[in-house]
Formats: sequence, C-alpha cells, structure tokens
Amino acid sequence: MRPTALYRLYRALSAVALPFAARSAVGKLRRSGVPVHRAHERLGHATLERPLGPLIWFHGASVGEAKSVLPLLARIRDVAPGTQILLTSGTATSAEAVAPRLPETAMHQFSPLDGIGPLTRFLAHWRPDLCVLVESELWPNLLNLCAERDLPVALLNARLSDRSAAGWKKYPGTAAYVLRGIVWAHCQDRRSRDHLRDMGLDAAEQGTNLKSILGAPRVTSQALDSAHNGLAGRPVWVAASTHPGEEEHVLAAHKTLLRAHANLCLILVPRHPERADDILALIKKAGLSVAQRSAGSDLDADSQVYLADTMGETDLWYALSPMVFLGGSFSDVGGHTPFEPAAAHTAILHGPHYANFAEAYAAFRMKDASVEVRDGTALAAEVETLLTHPSRAAQLANNARPLAPTGTEALDQIAGRLFSLMDDHAIEPHA
Repeated sequence: MRPTALYRLYRALSAVALPFAARSAVGKLRRSGVPVHRAHERLGHATLERPLGPLIWFHGASVGEAKSVLPLLARIRDVAPGTQILLTSGTATSAEAVAPRLPETAMHQFSPLDGIGPLTRFLAHWRPDLCVLVESELWPNLLNLCAERDLPVALLNARLSDRSAAGWKKYPGTAAYVLRGIVWAHCQDRRSRDHLRDMGLDAAEQGTNLKSILGAPRVTSQALDSAHNGLAGRPVWVAASTHPGEEEHVLAAHKTLLRAHANLCLILVPRHPERADDILALIKKAGLSVAQRSAGSDLDADSQVYLADTMGETDLWYALSPMVFLGGSFSDVGGHTPFEPAAAHTAILHGPHYANFAEAYAAFRMKDASVEVRDGTALAAEVETLLTHPSRAAQLANNARPLAPTGTEALDQIAGRLFSLMDDHAIEPHA
C-alpha cells in the first residue's frame, strides 16, 4: 500500500515536533528521579544488551496497561522459558510499579517516542520477533515501521473509545494503511472489536479482559498485621487511584463521616504518587491531620488521613479495608479496573464515569457487586451505610469475588496465539 497524504503529513509534523517532545519526555522522567541514561531510552538508546533467542516486545503506555500483562508474561516464562521478554512503558510510575514484579530475566525499558529516529534505533537494537501493543497504543510511525520490516504486530486487550474510533473512521484510507501490519487484535470488549472491524481490521476478536486475570495478591501477613496494629482497631476506608479534582470530593466525604465516626481513618491512594505535595495541601486546607507513607510515617491511632503515596502496595490497602472507592470515576478518566479489589474481597464503590470498563461494571451491577455514587455527598452516605451495616459490605465483597478469575486457561490461549504469530522456529513451548 502507498502512504496516504495524511500519513505523510503526520510523519513530517512528528519529525518537526520530535526535539520538543524528546526534551519534554526526558525532562519528565528526570524530574521523577530516573537516571539520565535511562531517561534517554525514550530516544531509542537501549541500556541493556539484547539477549540471544526469540524476543517478544510488549508495550503498555502506563501503570494499568503494563501491570495488566504481568500474569501473561509470567505464564510465557513458564511455558516457553527460552523466549526473551521485553516490556516497555512511558512513565516513571509504571516502571516503578512493574520492576519488582517482572518474571525472572524479563527486561523493562522506557518506550521510544513515535519518531523515526528513536524507533529505528530501538528496532535495530532489540530486533523483536513480535510486537504486542497493549490497549490503545496505535502510533502511526511505529505501526508503519513494523509493517515495512515485516514485523508482526498484535493488539492485546485492545480498547478503542467511540471518540477515537470516530477520528480514525474519518480517514479510512489512512486507517487501512497504518493498521496493515496488525495480524491479530484481542479486544477487551465488543465495542472495541466492532470499531476495529469497521476500520478494516478483520483480525479483531473479543476475548477475556486481561485486567480480570490476576496474579496472587502481593500482601504478606507481616505487612497486614503491622497495618492492623497501627490502626489499633480504628474503622477504615480506602479511596484508591484518585485523580485531580477527585480528592476534594473524597476529603469532603471524610469530613462528613468524621462527625459520626470520630476515629475513622481514610487511606488515600493517588493514581500518581508524584502529586503528593498537591494532595497534602488539599488535606491541610480541609483541616484534617495527615501522615504520609513516602515520608516513612506508619499508620497510627491519630491521623485522620493516611496518604499512601507509594507504589506496589495497593493490594495491602485493599486487604486492610472492608470497602474501597475507585477513582477515575468522578472525572473523565474513564474509571479503573474493579477486578483487583474484587480479588481482595473488599466492597467496591465508584463514580458514574467508567467508560473504560463499561462491560465489567455492567457485570458487577448485575451481580450486585458494586455501588455507583454520583458525587462526594452520595459517597459519604454509602460509606456510612457500609460502616454501620458491615454485613452489606461483606455481601458486596462476596458477590464481587467470583468476577475476578485467577485461572491460567485464558492466559494459555493468549500465549498460544502469540506464539503462532511468530516464525515457526522462534518458539518451542514446553508441553
């Protein structure tokens, strides 16, 4: 296929914008404490050697996408230990979240920007046998270079919003050109499958949402006992994965709840811990006492709010609390996965905006496994109900738990399909 005028324009504009995008991307990582040599991975400069053997490159833009493939990576390592695994992501937060959970010998790098130079350097060094893009990372230059190199591309857990699909469908020729190298699209919902098929991608299929397939929660009995001891019997609730504009609603709800439950503790877990200073200012403005996890403070019997601004401990907070409010749902973020708190056996509350997980929340609603609240006032009322009627919180948790499967059958099916997309000599899975 010949490149369309629109793609040629994108390629030219991306070349002009690359120096500015590079400075921004590297600077953002540096401000998050990433060493300069690692920050330059965004420019395609590898900091690890390419090991021998077939290599699958997985790319997830941020925390949720990168974490969602970890059980699959572990399964691939189990059934095909000779396969090399490279996981890329674009943020410091995602790197910190996945680093301690990567399977043995799997590698992490920051993803190259969608510019010809960074991508060419990256592909020349890593020489992947298969590129697997997680969720909605449809970068035109990346897809075009993979197609030119006959590098097969798979979309995994693909999610395409109505708005994004409408933009692609306005330019069907360009969509067909850019997507020509995608050999399989595993879609997390029917809507995304239909959108991709409408865009000419006949290989789009609906499958199991990877975010519903969970590994074992990373909670030690020592950590849980320590947290319980710190609370000293205080009631507790969690607000997790909150975004700008949501903490105000959560803190207002907590102030309301404190009138009837003077020793109630709120564990506030922001989606992006680097926002901690802004959130601390909000907590102090609300007149609430606070302890901060990243500053070394433990849960205690006095602080009204515990700011859990560290990575990799969300499972602990879910296990500690009988209920959780999931953020990203009072804003236009589109919600966050309910499967992790379901697996932790905690009651789930969420706001009205959850387009990213519409089918999942429909299933939860059908099974009376979550409760939707429209704002901070309604959130306070529902938390009050669950605090005073613990049997209702237990019922919600019991209803949600079966919706979070942990089996390997779906992972084996996905892994087998990925193996089949590679050259016959590349993979020899164990029986």
